[in-house]
Amino acid sequence: MDALLQNPETKPLWNYFIELCKIPHGSKKEASAANWVADQGRAMGLTVVQDEVGNVVIRKPATPGYENQPGYILQAHVDMVCEKNEDTVHDFEKDPIKLQIKGDHLYAVGTTLGADNGIGVCAGLAVLASKDIKHPQIELLVTIDEEMGLNGANFFKGGVLTGKYFLNLDSEEEGFLTIGCAGGIDTEAKKKVSLTAPAPGAKGFRLRVSGLKGGHSGMNINDSRGNAIKILARTLYALQAGTQIGIASLKGGNKRNAIAREASAVLAVSDEVKAKSIVETVQTETKQAIGNFDPGLQITLAPENLPERVISDDDARSIVNTLFTMVHGVVAMSPDIPGLVQTSTNLGVLETQGDIVSFYMLHRSSIDSSKMTVVDRVTAHCALGGFQAAHIGGYPGWKPEPDSDLVKIVTGVYKDAFGSEMQVVAMHAGLECGIIGEKYPGMQMVSIGPDMWDVHTPEEHVSIPSVANFWKFVKAILARA
Repeated sequence: MDALLQNPETKPLWNYFIELCKIPHGSKKEASAANWVADQGRAMGLTVVQDEVGNVVIRKPATPGYENQPGYILQAHVDMVCEKNEDTVHDFEKDPIKLQIKGDHLYAVGTTLGADNGIGVCAGLAVLASKDIKHPQIELLVTIDEEMGLNGANFFKGGVLTGKYFLNLDSEEEGFLTIGCAGGIDTEAKKKVSLTAPAPGAKGFRLRVSGLKGGHSGMNINDSRGNAIKILARTLYALQAGTQIGIASLKGGNKRNAIAREASAVLAVSDEVKAKSIVETVQTETKQAIGNFDPGLQITLAPENLPERVISDDDARSIVNTLFTMVHGVVAMSPDIPGLVQTSTNLGVLETQGDIVSFYMLHRSSIDSSKMTVVDRVTAHCALGGFQAAHIGGYPGWKPEPDSDLVKIVTGVYKDAFGSEMQVVAMHAGLECGIIGEKYPGMQMVSIGPDMWDVHTPEEHVSIPSVANFWKFVKAILARA
């Protein structure tokens, strides 16, 4: 990765990122990476505080002349979403992320990159390590387990931070200043099923949906991308209507906050010719429907060992009907901010364990009552199919404050540094600002970041020149204070 280190300005940031990529840091498995962050602060001779769940705060005193300026908190999360292509051999709990450069963009090899939010973490560390950046007192807050429900922020206590201005480094588009975001809540739905022997003469097959882009369930939910679980359900519905099948197991998606890219079902099929004809028809119709939004879709039916047991017909139909008709995607657009999703839901994970079929969803909204209306709607829908729904991990939205001093400072710095106006926006994806802000009343907050795309998928990539601009911007904000 020598090419990343050729620019002396950004070399410190990229050095940290390359090191972070060597440490497994998937959500709920990021303890080693969090400890590594703390160790960097101690090696710099700075004050380090690490709480009982693993969140890290590192304090650096103000440079001369900035002692009386309001302090800044730089904040990022150290965990990453772990997604890989089916043919990629990678153990996220052991293997380092392999990096590759394509043009001006940095990718991983067959996996998520972790630029979300490793770039933010490493920018914060580079600020702390710098000897020539002018700044007021800085507190770097690095949280854990953001991607699985903002749990690090939820457990982070009030009274720890002392700064006035909070600079979240977890946005994904250069030139945009985020000042608000949606809240969210998870649903876990489970159904106990009856199992029986497959029909006499049936053959085993695996129905597979693949080739989809997937994506972030907040940032990409309005991009009309295919959801593999929904497409699998549509295909199973057509098969149940047109021929005799038994469903042995179901699997789809990996994360509740990622749009499912792949899904599959192990089946006992009585009429192979008819089943394959139905699958081909559904593939043709679905590809026509989603078109260039997701052109790589493939639906296949391939031989598999005949399962010993399948789900009873009544239970199988109720499961497929529930999944096929379950709400997914944009529920409502904002009436106040053009182009902003106000309320959405994502059917993210489907799995079978023995005689239990489960699925997991994430609902988001900038209006709390709308979020809870979706929760009620999903609960009622689950009940119709015999699923028991539980709702966990709710977190608040972040109310925009467009006239705050920090918004004026940051937009002014951007105009001076780059000669153009920032776009001040709210976003549909969840950020930790709302949770932390509740614990620190009066703290002013904004979020910035470099250009990155396809986060939460193996196609995740970040613009190397944009990271340079992001680094320049962070330094200029601190110096302006």
